[in-house]
Amino acid sequence: MRRGGLTTLLFLLPMLVIFGVFSWTPIVEAVVMSFQHTNLVTAPVFVGWDNFVAVFHDPEFYVAVRNTAYFAALALLFGYPLPLLLAVLMSEFRRTKGIYSVLAYLPVVIPPVVSVLLWKIFYDASPAGVFNTILGWFGIPPQPWIQDAATAMPSLVLEATWAAAGGTIIIYLAALTSVAPELYDAAEMDGASIWQKVWHVTLPQLRGILFITLILQIIATAQVFLQPFLFTGGGPADSTTTILLLIYQYAFTNSLGGAYGEATALSLMLAVFLTVLSLVYFRVTKRWSDS
Repeated sequence: MRRGGLTTLLFLLPMLVIFGVFSWTPIVEAVVMSFQHTNLVTAPVFVGWDNFVAVFHDPEFYVAVRNTAYFAALALLFGYPLPLLLAVLMSEFRRTKGIYSVLAYLPVVIPPVVSVLLWKIFYDASPAGVFNTILGWFGIPPQPWIQDAATAMPSLVLEATWAAAGGTIIIYLAALTSVAPELYDAAEMDGASIWQKVWHVTLPQLRGILFITLILQIIATAQVFLQPFLFTGGGPADSTTTILLLIYQYAFTNSLGGAYGEATALSLMLAVFLTVLSLVYFRVTKRWSDS
């Protein structure tokens, strides 16, 4: 306070008020609503844990959890190492790295809804579809893509990886500039190949960034909504119904009045799970990222 802390607080006060009103107030109201039965018109009725019990007794809940875990696993398997690999390769082309950076980031600039609608045309299951036409050049029969339960989720992951990888690539490219060039020079003098340099130099130097991007991707994939909502609506046969899509269905499609209590209860459950997961993750990886 003697060093001007009161003045700093006064300047921060408008931001804190706005942040509290528009961020924390809805969160608090959502927590309260999760223990109520309400249609947002008539007076709410306190029902205790009934909304949470209803969610746990809903078979769709377990289908959504399984589908979300499947999406997250596929997205991590393909979408997590791909940006790092592309960033390392792009960093080797120093003269044209700027051009490659723009091309890699371009899908992020495209509005997400536009991207999904564009890929929906690519996923046309007819022989005239873009991807099926390319497969036809190699004698491969047309694929159902998002029209089949077996291929719908991998198709969604492919589009989501394409749409989001550019931002992570830029993060890795920025982090690569902090790696001392002397380390690469020493590795080259020892006869290391590009993959040996990546394994023994790049990955250890980017350990902290890698841990951050991993937890961010886990959180993002656990909240996937746009792709299943616009591509398939949760189908075919509920194969792409995710947790956030189920929350939407609770609130707006499953009942005439809207099961807002169940929707907020499931939202709260997801938030608590991701919070606990993040705390455990940072506790486990703190020593590794600092070493």
